[in-house]
Amino acid sequence: MIQVPEEIPLKLEDGFDRIGRELALPAGFPPAVLDEAAWVAQVPRLSGKDLTDLPFVTIDPPGSMDLDQALHLERLRAGYRVWYAVADVGAFVRPGGIIDAEARARGETVYMPQGKIPLHPKVLSEDAASLLPGLPRPAAVWRIDLDADGRTIGADVQRALVRSRERLDYAYVQAAVDTGTADGVLGLLAEIGRLRLALERERGGVTLPTPEQEVVPADGGYRLEYRVPLPAEAWNAQISLLTGMAAAAMMLDAEIGILRVLPASRPDDLARVRLVAGALGVPWPDGAGYGEVVHGLDPNNPRQAAFLHESRVLLRGSGYEAFDGAPPKEAGHAAVAAPYAHVTAPLRRLVDRYATEVCLAVAAGEPVPADVRAGLAGLPELMAVSGQRASAVDRACVDLVEAFLLRGRVGEAFEAVVIDVDERRGGGQVQLVEPAVIARCDGPLPLGSQVTVRLTKADPATREVRFTLDGSP
Repeated sequence: MIQVPEEIPLKLEDGFDRIGRELALPAGFPPAVLDEAAWVAQVPRLSGKDLTDLPFVTIDPPGSMDLDQALHLERLRAGYRVWYAVADVGAFVRPGGIIDAEARARGETVYMPQGKIPLHPKVLSEDAASLLPGLPRPAAVWRIDLDADGRTIGADVQRALVRSRERLDYAYVQAAVDTGTADGVLGLLAEIGRLRLALERERGGVTLPTPEQEVVPADGGYRLEYRVPLPAEAWNAQISLLTGMAAAAMMLDAEIGILRVLPASRPDDLARVRLVAGALGVPWPDGAGYGEVVHGLDPNNPRQAAFLHESRVLLRGSGYEAFDGAPPKEAGHAAVAAPYAHVTAPLRRLVDRYATEVCLAVAAGEPVPADVRAGLAGLPELMAVSGQRASAVDRACVDLVEAFLLRGRVGEAFEAVVIDVDERRGGGQVQLVEPAVIARCDGPLPLGSQVTVRLTKADPATREVRFTLDGSP
C-alpha cells in the first residue's frame, strides 16, 4: 500500500509532483534514449507511396503537438472514401531497440494538469513523427470505402508520405457545421459521423453521453469542470473506431494480432442495471439493448445522470488479447459491438504501433516481422499495468484538486445529485453542481435525487473530500 505523507501541499503543483513520486512516474528519458531519438528523427525509414497531394487535416484539442491522425474524406458515386493517416512511429522506432524498451516500460502517455509524461521523446512525438501541418511525414494510411449508409465495403492500409494542410480543433469544426459554413471534409465528417453513429446503435454499440470531470488551468491556478464532448468529437471518434474495426477484421483474417476486448455484460449486472432504470424512471422497452437505452439520455437530468453512472458497471473489464494462430474465442468489444483494435494513437499508446505493423504486413501480403511477432505476447500485461497507472494518476489529480479547492469551506452546504448508493456500507456518491466535484457522502441517500449536502472534510494531504446529507444525524 502507498504511504501518503501527512503534509499539506502549499501549491497544487507540489501535490502533483507528489502523485508522480507515489506512482513512480518517470521523471525524464535516459540520455541513451534521447540520443537515439535525436538520431532516428533525422533518418526515418521512408517507404511507400507519395500521397502528399491529398489535402489531409488534423482535428485535435487546441495546442496539441503530438498529432497521431490526419483525415481526408471523399464522396463517391455510391458512398464515401475515408483516408486516415496515422503517424508511422515504426518508421523511427524498431521493436527491441532502446526507444522501444523505454516505451514498453511506459506503455502510454500519462496526462497531468501541469503537463504530460510522454511515451516517446518530444523530438519524435511532437516533431519528427507528428503529423504537423505543412511538413512531409511518414504515415500508415488507411483507405476505407463505405456504402451510402456508411457501412464498410473495403479497407486497405499502406505506408506513405503525407502532408497535412491544416491543424483544426473541435470547437472550430463544430462552429463550421452549426453555422452551415462547413464544406468539403468538414461537411463530410458530420455526414459520415452521423451515419456511423446510427450504425453503432443498430449494432448495439454504446457511447455514454456522460460529462467528463476535468482539471483545467484557470487564472494562474486550476479549476474543475464537467465537460460534455461536442458532437464533432463523436464524429471524429467514429472515424477512429471505423479504422480500429477494419484493423481487427484484418488481423482476425490473418490469425495474428492484438485486439482491444470487452466481454459482454454479466447477466446479474444487467439485471441490476435494469432494476436501477426502473427505480429511476428511465425507460427500457422490451427487446431494447443497453446502447439503445442510453442513447439520448440527458446527463443534466438528475435521475438520468444517476442511471448513467450506475450503468457503467456494464462497461468494465476491458483489456487486450494477443494471438498468433487461432483467434481468441472472445474477440469482441461489447461497447463497440464488434471486434476492435487500437491502431490510431501510436505516438501516445504502445500497442498501436505493434498492431499497425501487423496490419501493414498483412495488407502487403508479407510475413509479420519477427521482432513484431515476438513482442505481441507481452503487450496485454504491459498495457494493463500502464492503463491502471494512468487511471490512478488521473483520479489522484482530480481528488487533489477537489480537496485543495474545498479546503477552506468545511461546514458549507452545496446542492448535489445522488449518483451512487452504497447498499452495504450506507451513504454513496454525490455530484455537486458547482464546483465540479464528485465525492463520498454519508447519510440515507435517495438515488437520483437532488439533495443538499454539507462538507465535513477536505484534506489535500490525503486527497479526501467527504460530505454528509444535510439534516442527517
